[in-house]
Amino acid sequence: MQVVGYETDVASGSPEADGDSERAPNAEADGPIGGGLYVASGGTVDFVDAGPGAELAFGLGERRCAGTVHEGDHVACDAPDAPYCDDHSHVWVCARCTGTCLKDEMDCHETHAMYLAAFAPDVLKVGVTREWRLGTRLREQGADRAAHIRTFPNGRIAREVEAELAAGEDLVDRVRVPTKLDGFGRSVDEAAWEALLDRFEPIERFAFDYGLDLDERPVAETMAAGTVRGWKGRVIVLDRGGSTYAVDARDLVGYELTDAVPERELQSSLGAFGG
Repeated sequence: MQVVGYETDVASGSPEADGDSERAPNAEADGPIGGGLYVASGGTVDFVDAGPGAELAFGLGERRCAGTVHEGDHVACDAPDAPYCDDHSHVWVCARCTGTCLKDEMDCHETHAMYLAAFAPDVLKVGVTREWRLGTRLREQGADRAAHIRTFPNGRIAREVEAELAAGEDLVDRVRVPTKLDGFGRSVDEAAWEALLDRFEPIERFAFDYGLDLDERPVAETMAAGTVRGWKGRVIVLDRGGSTYAVDARDLVGYELTDAVPERELQSSLGAFGG
């Protein structure tokens, strides 16, 4: 049984998916986020629930390319590269766009929103997405604060402006998962965030609560055993043995799941030792 994808309530890494007031978009989704893993065996793909409160009890075996899913069926690959080999890696060219279209024909004619996002404690990002999926895009990244600052008639113009802003010293256009993990359990530097917003005229502002109730940063691990506390972006937060762990779901893709949960030593968080 091999992990071939993952999915949260707001973002999909599934095998079939490649005003001034501050509020949470889709307020009904604010708080704990559910999710799960797509696993394949014998060509069949199943969904393993990993929502808040779910108990995961898997060990991790060998890891190899996760292959591909076509019309709901899994096509396995024996290549040792993980999570995907060169033949099964899919790069979304629009993510590399800076205004000069990398496709044979430009197709981003939808209205695009430019946003600013804050990741605790003080990482500030500029980004672009189709306007209709702004709230989803922010939550699937695990942003703590965000603001919609501009609207453009198409993606090409939006990407040009994004590239200009990202060339400055205080904004980035990409935040890696390890950097995001450094901010788990910490607060946003509100002074830095407000100073950034003072340079713009936000159309709408957002604050996010993922319902994780973290007092400290969880320990980064790659494992599939424990009680799910929730998700933040593509990171699963698990409680196990008195400690709290953060697992990048993408790091699980390609692994064979086993029924035997290893008793190996795990790094413990400070909370495991009491006061």
